[in-house]
Amino acid sequence: MGGVTSNMAAKLAFFPPDPPTYGVSGPPEAAEGVVVPPQKVVLTGVPIGSEEVEARRVLTSRGNEIVVMYIRNKKAKVTFLHSHGNAADLGVMYGLFVALSNHLRVNLLAYDYSGYGRSSGKPSEENTYADIEAAYKCLVETYGVKPESIILFGQSVGTGPTLDLAARLTCVRAVILQSPLLSGLRVMYPVKHTLWFDIYKNVDKITRVRCPVLIIHGKKDDTIDCSHGKQLYELCQQKYEPLWIEDGNHCDLETYPEYLKHLENFVKAIEMMTPDFAKTEASTGTLELFEKARTSSDRSDISRKVVSFDRRERGRMSTGYRERPRHSTDGRHRMRKSVDLCENSGDGVANKPRKSIDRFMIRAVGLCNVDCLTEDPSKLKYKN
Repeated sequence: MGGVTSNMAAKLAFFPPDPPTYGVSGPPEAAEGVVVPPQKVVLTGVPIGSEEVEARRVLTSRGNEIVVMYIRNKKAKVTFLHSHGNAADLGVMYGLFVALSNHLRVNLLAYDYSGYGRSSGKPSEENTYADIEAAYKCLVETYGVKPESIILFGQSVGTGPTLDLAARLTCVRAVILQSPLLSGLRVMYPVKHTLWFDIYKNVDKITRVRCPVLIIHGKKDDTIDCSHGKQLYELCQQKYEPLWIEDGNHCDLETYPEYLKHLENFVKAIEMMTPDFAKTEASTGTLELFEKARTSSDRSDISRKVVSFDRRERGRMSTGYRERPRHSTDGRHRMRKSVDLCENSGDGVANKPRKSIDRFMIRAVGLCNVDCLTEDPSKLKYKN
């Protein structure tokens, strides 16, 4: 029954273009269980590109192969990692991505979620988290982009994986959220407290993002109300001047002249700032770019390869829980929270998690389309 519910939820929450709006030619998909380095492919069915645009197949920690597209700009100082909205794929977004790279003078890596475009697998919340991790790893390890020069850019549904990653990275330059949602359930109902079966719990994660955050939202958004963006803005640790587009709806913000102008000012401000990240040994790989302890309450795939985990810390947490009275308020809260976590038993075997999406069907029709501080805060338009 849970599997049936999950499939129904996926169909309601995710709308990949069918058929995909582009094709892929090049090396075939890897056999199941075979780990191969990112393979170059050629996108077909899109405007003729240049040598500065290339695509690859990338394997995720959940066994899916996603397609990523990387656009180089010779004058770039920063790189966007873009997570697109629903009902879109790389073919739909191709023109906009090239325009953003050229106008803002940034490198840009975009990717299709599992089940979108020519990426394998099926769309799900957990798969999108693995997808963005694989894209980030490709950006750092394959293209040699420094983490401190990466700006995470999420649009609509894409703000879910974007904030999830940003909350766990120990160093990232900045975050851009376009038409963000507080959480999946809050798109439908004005709930005040986060429920365990909710998806994309951005409202709980944004407080753990420690770099500058820019939020862009249309005041006439009829899909995700502008109040979502404004509430997330109030929760930001490092606020950059937001952009509320007066007549903007959900899928037309790029058509307003103030959109590009505000993005341009933000990129220039970020380029001028001096990040003060925690020191990381040059010899370490992407494993050390993530926090050791994961505190997100809706993550079931605890043992992802790109995240290190401190088992001793979990041991202390479980001890504290046993010391509390069984019927205390805190005890009940912990029991609810543990439903979404994939707890490890004493012998190191992970118990089967309960997938949050199995108990929730989001009505998302239309969701389409670090310590990172400055030495001189006056250079940025922060509003603390």
